[in-house]
Amino acid sequence: MTPIKNNSNIDGMKKRYLTKQIQTDLQKKMVFVAGARQVGKTTIAKHILPSQAGYLNWDIPENREQILKQELPPVDMIVFDEIHKYHSWRNYLKGLYDKMAGTCRILVIGSAKLDYYRYGGDSLQGRYHFLRLHPFSVAELNITTFHDLMDFLKLSGFPEPFLSGSEIEAKRWSREYRNLLIREEITSLENVSDLGNLELLLLRLPKLVGSPLSINALREDLRVSHKTVSKWLNIFERLYAIVRVSPFGAPKIRAVKKEQKHYHYNWSTVPELPQRFENMVAMHLLKWVHYEQDTKGRDIELRYFRDIDCREVDFVITEDSNPIFFIEAKWKDAEIVKGLKYLKKRFPHAQALQISAEGKKDYLTPDGIRVCPALKFLSDLV
Repeated sequence: MTPIKNNSNIDGMKKRYLTKQIQTDLQKKMVFVAGARQVGKTTIAKHILPSQAGYLNWDIPENREQILKQELPPVDMIVFDEIHKYHSWRNYLKGLYDKMAGTCRILVIGSAKLDYYRYGGDSLQGRYHFLRLHPFSVAELNITTFHDLMDFLKLSGFPEPFLSGSEIEAKRWSREYRNLLIREEITSLENVSDLGNLELLLLRLPKLVGSPLSINALREDLRVSHKTVSKWLNIFERLYAIVRVSPFGAPKIRAVKKEQKHYHYNWSTVPELPQRFENMVAMHLLKWVHYEQDTKGRDIELRYFRDIDCREVDFVITEDSNPIFFIEAKWKDAEIVKGLKYLKKRFPHAQALQISAEGKKDYLTPDGIRVCPALKFLSDLV
């Protein structure tokens, strides 16, 4: 297996799909860029930064001392990396921004949900734009062949394993990444003592992708409380390890309204290829949803559909609580699932698609459902 070479946008991992948006937003306010560990935030920040003297990482003792003493470099742009680990980081940035507005641009990057770790009483509302950086995608890499799509599915969209071009190196990276997440990231931000069971949960989850997640079943497996499992899942979400997707429900349908499904940012950990493909599609859709939310202010969400009559559709995208897309992901060409027909009939204005990884069929049904190869659909996202 060799790295995919048909993309000029990688540019050494420097110019990513958010580069232009970050540069534009920095002219107006502070910019917060959040995303999973090792997704490329530091690289994109250093690419934008005019002087590397302006890069300050909270995890580097010398930089941390500069931040605490407010001995900042005399530059016109500063990048604060991982500053959310500082208890009073929001108040710190508020004071700095109010003092330096118009003279210094401020970019804040972090590997956790910066809107959650908001210690301190003062609000930064109105002073920053918030963007979420995702791993590589089909559109960003300009993947055009089935062979390259299968390599991408095996390696994941994280830069290091993807650019290695090696499935073995990707597996090594995944193991080291899990250890980093458990032993360093979580311990630096969260109060968790049972790291052994926490890691067991993270190992168990990839096998459950594609089905509604039962916290009770996980509680019994790990022999811990329901509250503990819920807390650990919340932590994984806050650190961009997983995302949970809630069911779509509307007055017109008898939907299941409680159970959530989950997916992994690193889809290469999912053992079975059909479920891994579904996970990859989920992350592509989430990347598009977050991009539309963060850059255009659209009120859209990613959900799934399952009703009490066992009809299912993998993904539903809503805008202003109304469905605009129904997407079913299949490994091969297959008959259109009954759930997709059911939803299209009740919401005729929403686009309905059934995509497949290996499939080659490309047509539109009389009732308006599009069937096409996954590459065609994913290439139109971001």
